[in-house]
This record gives sequence, structure tokens and C-alpha cells, in this order.
Amino acid sequence: MALIDIINHKKLGLALSAGEISEFAAAAKDPGTPDYQLAALLMAIRLKGMDARETAELTLAMAHTGDMLTPSVGGVAVDKHSTGGVGDTTTLILAPLVAACGGKVLKMSGRGLGHTGGTVDKLESIPGFQTELPEEEFLRITREVGCCVVGQTGELAPADKRLYALRDVTGTVDSIPLIASSIMSKKLAGGAQAIVLDVKCGSGALMKTREDSLLLARAMVDIGRRNGRRMSALITRMDEPLGSRVGNALEVREAIEVLSGRVKGPLLQVALALGSQMLMLSGLADSVRQAEEMLKKALQEGRGLLKLAQMIAAQGGDARVCEDPGLLPQAKHQKDLLAPASGWFSRMDTQQAGEAARMLGAGRRQKEDVIDPAVGYMMLKRLGDRVEAGEAMARLFYNDHTLLMQAEAALTGSFTLSPEPFSPAPWILAHIDQNGKETSLT
Repeated sequence: MALIDIINHKKLGLALSAGEISEFAAAAKDPGTPDYQLAALLMAIRLKGMDARETAELTLAMAHTGDMLTPSVGGVAVDKHSTGGVGDTTTLILAPLVAACGGKVLKMSGRGLGHTGGTVDKLESIPGFQTELPEEEFLRITREVGCCVVGQTGELAPADKRLYALRDVTGTVDSIPLIASSIMSKKLAGGAQAIVLDVKCGSGALMKTREDSLLLARAMVDIGRRNGRRMSALITRMDEPLGSRVGNALEVREAIEVLSGRVKGPLLQVALALGSQMLMLSGLADSVRQAEEMLKKALQEGRGLLKLAQMIAAQGGDARVCEDPGLLPQAKHQKDLLAPASGWFSRMDTQQAGEAARMLGAGRRQKEDVIDPAVGYMMLKRLGDRVEAGEAMARLFYNDHTLLMQAEAALTGSFTLSPEPFSPAPWILAHIDQNGKETSLT
């Protein structure tokens, strides 16, 4: 069938057949297909939507345009995916903790782009750490250590790679069927048998409202279930940075401090919640309570930090950073950002706050941009805190004075102080189970 016929069908609001969807995915992979035809079909999907069956079939079709891993890791291969946020270092905490409890965490991660950070960039701030590994090495480390985190290969869902780039420049990013199929096509191709989703909600998230976050979570869980995966999703808050540090080496340092037992707070809370779901889907725990107790015991006994050191060493990195975080890249300069007035910290434009880290050099606008692993900032106040005029709200770590000025302005502008006390929402808002059933946690 010609692609123009498929465009016309969707333009009229008709559901696409499995054959039409396969043709669409194959066309997206084919470099000979004109961008304008793919863009037209993307816009038709954005305007007319896709039902659950179409979305699931598009996901699988895109996954099959490239490599499909069939991992043998000595247990249930489990993965976790976040829809993106600021100061979100949960992978570096939960992957070794889950592995310390007997899990097999097989994870392909991405780089940061725009205001969100990337796990690959964070890990590459560790001296010597390799995120590009052959498939057999990726599986061997997962089997022997219990966790391995690498970058996504170029042959993983290549149709999605092209469509993703087109969506970014055609105003079709905000389509739940396209978002869900993009994320899940790479997850299905990655071979995990169990997938836990962290769907962010708030000013620093792709989905700004709870309602949209729930729609996206349900769509992705449904795709996984239809394709034989064990699925679970949490809706978590992203209206301020999850961790206190934002920036690549800074976030690795915080993950090490959490695993060392020196730091608690929301980053650990969300990591434990996601890790508990991973243990349950892996068949290693029968309840959330049991799973969380297992993770906390591994944390208290230092087994999570040991697993992180083992993973770093297995992937060519300097595992001494787990004992001496001072070996991580460090910025030359620091500057405190002072509150201009007194009040209650009531709101944060977290997307703008993420942009502030990028302005310092911690992120990139284009994939080719070179990042500075040492720079970023540390939040000294959280939403709901009382702040006095002249009190430090954040500490910036920088190497370039020119970049500091614009980043400082952006971060200052992201804060809102109010005269009345403010109580933020819980960090974990809801749970979506394998069957799409929601349990509200607020």
C-alpha cells in the first residue's frame, strides 16, 4: 500500500490496519522515504489519535525495524524507564540495590537533551566508564554483576529514531500514542521481560498534569502487557529537582552518598519505590513492603554501594570514586544564589531550572554539543521551606564566568516565594498495575 493512502486513511480518522502500520514503520526506516510524507502522517496521528491496538502494533513494528535482544542473564531481565526530569539519579541508586537483592537489571539509557539530564552522561563523568559495549559484554556483566547500564545502540528501533527527530520539528511531540510507542519500542527491542515506568508529572516533566501522566502511563503499560511484558508504572512529582544536586558528576556524587547511607530524602524515597516494583516483577518479593525491606537492608549493609563499585569496575571505570567522590570532576568556582526577599518557597519552574544547568555547560541543545561534567548546582532549599532574604537557596558550581551570568538569572527566575506557607504534594502520586488499574497514593 502506498504511504499516501495510509496518510489519507488516518487523516479521515480511520484506524490503521496491522499491515498499514507495518508499512509505516518500514517507510520510516527507509532513507528513501520523503520526510514530508512521514511528517504528514505524524500530524494526522497527532490530530486524529490512535487506539490501544494501533499504538501497540506501531510500537512492535518500530521495535522490529532493528535489533531485538534476547537476553539470557540468569533471571528475569528487568528495566526501569523515566520519562525525564531534573536531578533524577534514581537509576544509579536502584540498579545496584536491586542487583544486591538478586535482580538482573538490564538497562539501556540515553543522553541528556534540553533541560533533562541523561544517565549516560552522568556515568561518563566517572573516569574511564564505558557506556558503549558489545551486546555479549552487556549481557555478561548483567549476568555476573547483576546490573549494567549502557547507551542505546544505533540499531535499536531505527524507525523510531527518524520519527523522533521529525516530531521535534513538526509540532507533533505532544501525542500520547507517539510518545508511548517511541519509548516502548526501544524497551521491547532491549529485551527486558519486566519494565517499571517512572512517569513524571509537573513543571519539569513532559506531562504537566496528573491526567496526562496517567494517560501516558496506561498507554505504555498496555503496550507492554499486549507484548508479553510484566509492567508497572508510578506517577511521580517533578515540580522541583528530585535530588539536591543537578549536573553530571554532582549527581553521581549524590547517588554515592545515598548508597553510603549519608543522604536520605526524596531521591532515595522514589528509588526505593521504583526498586520495590522491580523486585516484585522479578519474582523476588511478594509485596511492596517485603521488597522495600530487602532494599533497605541492602542499603544498610553497604551491598548497594558495593554493587555500584562492581558495575563501575566491570565497565572500565574507576571504582575508587565510591570511596572517594573527590576523584570525580570538580568545578573550579562556586557561588551561592541568595534569596531576594523573605517568604515561603512555593513554586519552581523546573524546566527553566534544568535549562540553568544546561547554560552552565551541564547539558546540550544538540546531540553533538560537548558537556562539562563538573558543572551544575546544589539546591539548598525545597518547596515548602521558609526562606529569609539574603539566605542561600542554591549553590552554583561553574568553570566559565560568562556562562554563570545567564544560568544564575535563569535559576533565580525559576523560584517563586510567597507570603503564605505552602505544602507540596507527595513525591509518589499514583501506581498503575499490569492491568491498568490505578491506585491513588495522594
